[in-house]
Amino acid sequence: MNAAQIAALIENPPPQYHPRPQGWDDDDQVRDECGVFGVMGHPEAAALIYLGLYSLQHRGQEGAGIVCAEEGILSAHRGMGLVSDVFRPHKLARVKGTHGIGHVRYSTFGSNNLKNVQPLVVDYARGSMAVGHNGNLVNAGILREQLEESGAIFQSTTDSEVIVHRISRSQSETFTDCVIDALREVIGAYSILVMNGEEIVAARDPYGFRPLWLGKLDGCYVIASETCALDIIDAERVREIEPGEVVTINRNGIVSSQNPFEKKVPKQCIFEYIYVSRPDSDIFGASVDEVRKRMGRELAKLAPVEADVVMAVPDSSNPAALGYSHESGIPFDMGIIRNHYVGRTFIEPEQGIRDFGVKIKLNPSRTAIKDKRIVLVDDSIVRGTTARKIVKLLRNHGAKEIHFRVSSPEIINSCHYGIDTSNPSRLIAHNMTVEEIRDYLGVDSLAYLPIDALVSATGSPPEHFCLGCFNNKYPTQIPSDFSFRTPKNRHVDHSTELLGQ
Repeated sequence: MNAAQIAALIENPPPQYHPRPQGWDDDDQVRDECGVFGVMGHPEAAALIYLGLYSLQHRGQEGAGIVCAEEGILSAHRGMGLVSDVFRPHKLARVKGTHGIGHVRYSTFGSNNLKNVQPLVVDYARGSMAVGHNGNLVNAGILREQLEESGAIFQSTTDSEVIVHRISRSQSETFTDCVIDALREVIGAYSILVMNGEEIVAARDPYGFRPLWLGKLDGCYVIASETCALDIIDAERVREIEPGEVVTINRNGIVSSQNPFEKKVPKQCIFEYIYVSRPDSDIFGASVDEVRKRMGRELAKLAPVEADVVMAVPDSSNPAALGYSHESGIPFDMGIIRNHYVGRTFIEPEQGIRDFGVKIKLNPSRTAIKDKRIVLVDDSIVRGTTARKIVKLLRNHGAKEIHFRVSSPEIINSCHYGIDTSNPSRLIAHNMTVEEIRDYLGVDSLAYLPIDALVSATGSPPEHFCLGCFNNKYPTQIPSDFSFRTPKNRHVDHSTELLGQ
């Protein structure tokens, strides 16, 4: 990919994928986490990272950042908002260098403000470094307390900053070994990129909760959370970085790999297949689109119903709905039309419109719905409030019957590894039976995909997945297992960056 092609893509980027419309009811969804992208040894590094982050926008819409290195000096730009808003051309031009890393963020840990936007950049005794982290560290609280008691000063509230402090305190000789020393101390999920002026270190936690891919473009190496970010720049897919693997790429393009941690049975996050990853990505050894279609097929086998049409709650549920349609023989139709141009906020009329928040994002197609027996497929139900509103809209447009099918099991508990699934007390399946949920939603029937059928659809062994949010069995200690004091007298920083400035 040459400079002209890169510039053309930046000026006219392809449409972005969002599992849910921007501005969706944030209290009633499984929220995304973060995405990382890195480039080593390319003259257009910042532009390539921009495009990679653009493809990973679905993994975090609160903030974005890019850090590049030129002659050992790090330059950075970070901001609140979407990638295309944060990186106006004049802003992107300031980030110079042939290698760098980028990050899109959704705050699963730490508040939503500029100081928490990654990559985190610091100066320390050995120079400068930057860190971009996807995942969540369950022992971050206790590590932070220990560090603060020994004099460490934190600039953010994100769990990733404890890794920065641990790296800076390591006495190992090489930068890679300092990163490994830090990662030995943390418990939880990380697909992480760490860079200094000379090299990039990429690592996955021993359980492999989050995906991470190695690619190649024009003789240089690229690292991305998902393969869709490699595809946008025409990079070759080399391989997935393995759970527990640490890969170092230096400025001469030399790649080294090691597995310094105790080997674990993988516990990959199955919600990457259900909801988080883009359907055109390959993760954990399989196509996301194909896995979601198989989920829908399994659902049709286990929960058949006589109906006239299959519909999806767009967009992440589309493949599962297609799978249900193919297996059942019931036609698929786009009965719910999604507005792709809803911003993160919108002005609601003073004179209230019932269910305005849902209507501005989703609108039923009257002809596809009226007098029809509908199979409505969604990937998950969190609190149920949005699902209930959608059912009401379908009823108001003349739906004869509504049979709700969910291509995942009931979410009964929180995720502790990087996906915000809400407090258990707010999860509808934590508090109600399936029949009670059916009654609350106002549907004629309701069925979830059982855990064994979900795992079967992935093609991987059941022991290779974390299923804690479905069965309350977690592969590591969780935050409640650690004893630490709540920090006092924290100041609140409301500073933000004006987009487009």
